[in-house]
Amino acid sequence: MTKNSVKIFLRIAIALGFLSAVADRFGLWSKEVSAWGTWGNFVQYTEVINPWFPSALVPTLAIIATAAEIVFAICILIGFKTELFAKLSGLLLLIFAFSMTFSIGIKGAFDYSVFIASAGAFALSTMKQKYLELDQVISK
Repeated sequence: MTKNSVKIFLRIAIALGFLSAVADRFGLWSKEVSAWGTWGNFVQYTEVINPWFPSALVPTLAIIATAAEIVFAICILIGFKTELFAKLSGLLLLIFAFSMTFSIGIKGAFDYSVFIASAGAFALSTMKQKYLELDQVISK
């Protein structure tokens, strides 16, 4: 694989991973393959992995996480400020991995490859060459 194809693969994988998770929260995946299936179930899970947050703040936390995933996914997919949004994605995924680890155990973070996704996002943030990115069009 070339550096360009690796970068494209990372951009697509990270973006679609975020968008798939968001789609699951809104019931867009069938029940047979859903992790949450509904917004309410996602909010409950958010509370489980963030027990140190007051219950009243959990819905806001779920909204912030979901909005961030949507924005990060779109920016990475179209190649807008890829380095920045890849770093932010890596940080978000690392926070998620640590939240899972400290609340329900490290096995879930490993099984769902959250540490790997975080590492992939951080790796993407180090790839300086531009290829099929909106930033190329804007800078011309």
